[in-house]
Amino acid sequence: MFDIITQPQNLIAMTVTLACFATALSIAMPLLAKDPLEGRMKSVALERDKLRARERAKIQADKQKAGQRVGAKKAEANSAITGLVEKLNLRTALADENTEAMLVHAGYRGSKPLFIFLALRFALPLVFLALTAIYLLFLSERTEGDTMTIGIKCLVAGAIGFYLPILVVKQKMKARQLSISQSWPDALDLSLICVESGMSIEVAFRKVASEIGAQSPPLAEELMITTAELSFLQERKHAYDNLVYRTGLESVKNVVLSLVQSEKYGTPLSVALRVLSQENRDTRMAMAEKKAAGLGPKLTVPMMICFLPVLFCVILGPAVIRTMAEFE
Repeated sequence: MFDIITQPQNLIAMTVTLACFATALSIAMPLLAKDPLEGRMKSVALERDKLRARERAKIQADKQKAGQRVGAKKAEANSAITGLVEKLNLRTALADENTEAMLVHAGYRGSKPLFIFLALRFALPLVFLALTAIYLLFLSERTEGDTMTIGIKCLVAGAIGFYLPILVVKQKMKARQLSISQSWPDALDLSLICVESGMSIEVAFRKVASEIGAQSPPLAEELMITTAELSFLQERKHAYDNLVYRTGLESVKNVVLSLVQSEKYGTPLSVALRVLSQENRDTRMAMAEKKAAGLGPKLTVPMMICFLPVLFCVILGPAVIRTMAEFE
């Protein structure tokens, strides 16, 4: 047995076998051995994920609680405002048929803005009157016999508080209508391009709303609402009429009439849009020319106050200086 093992060829075979086994073992050892660092990293990652999930759940719960509190407060405030308006019958006393239309033209839709508007018209005069009375009676110096003056000032403050909501809403309405009217011809041009490319009027309005939003957000909003109403309302005419009601513009009304007639009688929509877009461009140019024509009379007073005195000083100044020098 020992002789067989000690034979050269057997020794070589055993050496090669041991070498192969050692090589295979050295290659397999890193794969079979568990890295303690990797295990620790995995445990740390799992713990971090658990902490994140716990914090996320906590934040979500806090947001839900805060949202519920805010929602409850808003509901209580809305119910209080609604109760005040209905109890005092402010809708009959302070609102007419044009009040709701004015709010809609300003971008305030629904019954909630109407109730808030009526509540402000009722509360602001009292607040302004009370603050003015407190200031005049207790915080400012007054002399005897100023009772009538104080009463007049308090009444003026109350009148300002009464008409302030109307002025604010009208200003918002004018700014909104100006934004829509300035961008309306461009919207018609884009609608014409979309319709001539084969799009329906709903798809065209949606595309125009996405493109015109940077130029006029109110117009983009109205077009998106009209697109939704065209898809859901049974009568498409109602959607167009609602667009006219929300904007309150004559140019929009003319376009809507043409769209309704085009869909009713089957006339080409692109022809109507082309004519209307050209008319709106002409109208916008006429308005610009009108403003330019009225610029001359408006500049008369500023020129008389600011420009002519300087001109007279430049022209007559040297002569006056020479005359004064001769008399000296």
